[in-house]
This record gives sequence, C-alpha cells and structure tokens, in this order.
Amino acid sequence: MLQPRDVALRARIRMRVVGAFLEEGLAESDLHGTLGYGYDDAAREHYESLLARIFRGERALARLNFASGTHAILTALSACTRPGETIVSAAGRPYDTLHYALTSAPNSLVEQGIGYAEVPLDGRGHFEPGALAEFLATTPVSTIFVQRSRGYSPRPSMSIAEIEELVHVVRSFTPEARIIVDNCYGEFVEEREPLEVGADAVAGSLIKNIGGGLAPAGGYVIGRKEVIEKTAARLYAPGLRDALGSTLGFGRALLQGLFSAPALVGESLRGLDFAATLFSELGFKVEPLGGAPRTDIVQSITLGSPDALIDFARGLQRVLPVNARFAPEPGPVPGYVDPVIMSSGAFIAGSTAELSCDAPLRPPYQVYLQGGTLAEHVALGAIAAADAVVKGQKGKQR
Repeated sequence: MLQPRDVALRARIRMRVVGAFLEEGLAESDLHGTLGYGYDDAAREHYESLLARIFRGERALARLNFASGTHAILTALSACTRPGETIVSAAGRPYDTLHYALTSAPNSLVEQGIGYAEVPLDGRGHFEPGALAEFLATTPVSTIFVQRSRGYSPRPSMSIAEIEELVHVVRSFTPEARIIVDNCYGEFVEEREPLEVGADAVAGSLIKNIGGGLAPAGGYVIGRKEVIEKTAARLYAPGLRDALGSTLGFGRALLQGLFSAPALVGESLRGLDFAATLFSELGFKVEPLGGAPRTDIVQSITLGSPDALIDFARGLQRVLPVNARFAPEPGPVPGYVDPVIMSSGAFIAGSTAELSCDAPLRPPYQVYLQGGTLAEHVALGAIAAADAVVKGQKGKQR
C-alpha cells in the first residue's frame, strides 16, 4: 500500500508532466506529423520539446529510427567517444546486450578502436565511490556510462542520490568527461531525474516508461545540446543534424503516451509492491522488498532453479492480454550468452511498461518482473505466477 508521502510524490510527478504540456501550447493540428523525410514535423518537434522540458535537458532526440533503448544508448556513447578514447562503465557491468555490443560483438565499439573499462560494484552490489575515484585518478576517461536499472544481475537499481554522488566523483577528477545514463525503467519513478543531478545525457526506449503503453516504437536521448547534436549526426549523417525523422502518423500516440506515462508508472509500482510482498511471504528472496523505496519498475525475485523460472513465466503468461494461450520456452536471444525465457503478452511487442518478465537461465535463477498498466493486473499476474511456481515445487516433492 502506498504511504501518504508516496501518494504526494506520485501527484507531483504527474503534475510536472501536466504543467509541461500546458507550457508547450500543443494544438490539435500538431498531432498528425509527417511522412517521408520528416522535415518540419510538428508532432516530433513538440514531443522532443516536451521531453527536454520534463527531463530538464537542453535538447532531446526522440525518434522511431531508434530500434530500441540499446540502439539509442550505443548511438550516444559512440557519438561522444572517438577511437583511442575510453568508455568507463562506472557502476559495474552493463546488461548483457549492451555489454556485448560494446566489447565483443562483430563491429563492437572495442573492435572500432574505442577502449572499454568497468569499475566494480561493492560486495552488496552498490556503486562504490572510492573505487571510481581510484580508477579516475590514474586513467584518462572521455565518456562515463551509468546504468540506472539492475539489468539481468543481482545488483539493486541505482537511486538518483547515488547517481548524484557518482557525478560529483567524476567532476572532481575529469570535469570534461561526458556522463551518459541508461535511464530505461527509471523514468517518472523518483522525483528527480539524472540530468537534474549533473548527468550530460539520458537515453532509453520510447516503449518503456515514457511510452505510456501507446508509443509504437523508438528511443530517445535527452541532455546537453552538444551531445544531442553528435548523436543526431551519428544516427543520420553529419551535416543533417536533427532535421530529419518522420513520426509516420504516430505523433498522437507518442504525445498521448507521454501524457499518461506517470500514471502508468504509478500503477506498475503499486502492483510490483504487491508482488514483492507475496513472494517474500512465500519464502523467496526479493529486491526491493515490499514497501521499500523503488528506483525503477523492475522487481527481482530469486527462484533458485531453472524449472521455477519456467513455471513463473508460464503462470504469468496465462493472464496476459495477448498470447495468453502460449507457453513460453527458454531459448537463444541475440546478445545473450545464456538461454532466456520471456513472458510477454503486450499490445506493443517489447513494451515493458506493460506487464512482462524476463529471466536468463543462470544462477541464482532470478526472474525480473516488469511494468504493468494496471496495478490489479500486476497483482493478478503475480498470483498466477506464484501459483505455478508453488504447484511445480509440490509436484517435484511427490
């Protein structure tokens, strides 16, 4: 159950977005957008202006051309880092697909001559300021990468306060380094966003938190003008800047989704709090605990075995609005070393703002429950998944 302080926080975040729309002065004629090259696309221009206003950036680049959040993040990192310079992941290893794209995939950034290094987390999985300071004292760095959410790892998600501390450490040693934050799953969860504590840019997916369950595709980068211009040149071509990029008639969905997004994030958080409490009472390790502060819309549940992961995913799938009759199977996924099982019955494929789960089949066999447009639906999904896991355990005991 949300505490009074949480209710007030959710209201402030919602009104931040409402206020931005009122200041923007959007007209009905701005919703239609363009086809083709996308010159003078009013829907796109207002959408990006709203994102910059809401997230406190100088500029925003939000385009359907970005195939995913990973695409947007990697484009920004590569645009800001030249061959011979180094990207440092300042809070441990990034999630699997991004790490693969940075370091070992064909045509990875490392293969293109860009250096890569990581600063490990502490023993509890938290950002370690001392380790980062020690690294920066001896190593020249041009780009700092920060992953806000937990990814597919046991580490807790980073809070804005931790990101603020990280920024302070970086600025103490390398004031000119660009700090780029993977903001996926974290938008509209806390009152402040990473740009407000000194990050140079945030990047992520349009079909997660800020899509509001309506955005059809795309990714974004928001932040300092210099970073946005470099990213646009990398996405399109040098000299074209950000003048291109049609919204293909989806301007209305993008804008309406953004307007609704804070409310949907609030629904996710309420539902995930129920899921955490339920699985904790069943004896499973969960992070965060029910009632604890949250920094993203991901709930980690340690199930302890591959069979339990499969049972969980299949139980959840049975109550999803699309493909409820399907039974998920683990299998290979591009960018992942381990087989992955996913439960997804979203109206927008891959939209983790809608209820879903992912789990790589590797110890400690954690499942990551994500999103949900209705708190009651998240609770129903948690009950269905728990029922499947408990029945699976009892079946093995016979």
